Amino acid sequence: MKLLLVTILPLLLLACIKKSDKKKGSMRDKAFLLITFMLSSFFTSAQEKTGASAQELADKLSNPVASLISVPFQSNVDYGIGSYHGSKYTLNFQPVIPISLGPKLNLITRYIIPIVDQHDVSGEGEDQFGLSDATISGFFSPAASKNGLIWGAGPAFLVPTGTNDLLSTRKWGVGPTVLVLKQATGLTFGFLVNQIWSFAGDENRTDVNQMFLQPFFAKSWKSGGGVSINSEITFNWKTNSTTAFINPLVTGITKLGKQAVSLGVGPRIPLGNPAAFGFRGVLTLVFPK
Repeated sequence: MKLLLVTILPLLLLACIKKSDKKKGSMRDKAFLLITFMLSSFFTSAQEKTGASAQELADKLSNPVASLISVPFQSNVDYGIGSYHGSKYTLNFQPVIPISLGPKLNLITRYIIPIVDQHDVSGEGEDQFGLSDATISGFFSPAASKNGLIWGAGPAFLVPTGTNDLLSTRKWGVGPTVLVLKQATGLTFGFLVNQIWSFAGDENRTDVNQMFLQPFFAKSWKSGGGVSINSEITFNWKTNSTTAFINPLVTGITKLGKQAVSLGVGPRIPLGNPAAFGFRGVLTLVFPK
């Protein structure tokens, strides 16, 4: 039964944002649904045994280039955006799939596919719903770390999958991405960065020239519980603007049926004024090798 809930959660969230009711209160309903589900999941799964590898799974999930298949569903709700005090709900589908290229080298592929529902962001009374542009990254990384130091590097691609003009750049982009982190049992810290330039697409749309920087820190315990904090900073060199969020999370590893799952919930704190405040909830299906 619990495995069924995990499987249908993304569909329930997607159905929620497809409602024809576009009132401002609907965003609060989505946030309430998200937070209630995440908290209830922690409590209802508290009696389940997570297994001796709970901390190991938590540490691997803190490592973006771990040799571990994971399927995160990251939900973000932001309020008070822009001069019209708009609201925005984003469901990021973020599968991570490692590919072994030999005994010493892995290719870690990461996909970010956003589904967006926003209100009063582009203008008062204006609504947009649909896919936004996807980002696909490939990290070539050593199969074994050295003294806990882990790194990965490769290309990042911007793919114009957006279904609405206001949710898409309409540009194809490419650039380098690099990850460096230090990890010991129960402790992970490092940073991820990518730079993307557009090279093709709609000639009438503004070129893309932006950098994304994500420093992160995570602490886990033997139970599989943990805390983490990261900062997501986007530098738009074309418009000379910066947006940044700090995202603290409380996380936990459990099993719903036979399925290993990570749960996380916390606030989204903007730096500057892209949004007044927000919330994040993450449900990750984990498939250990």
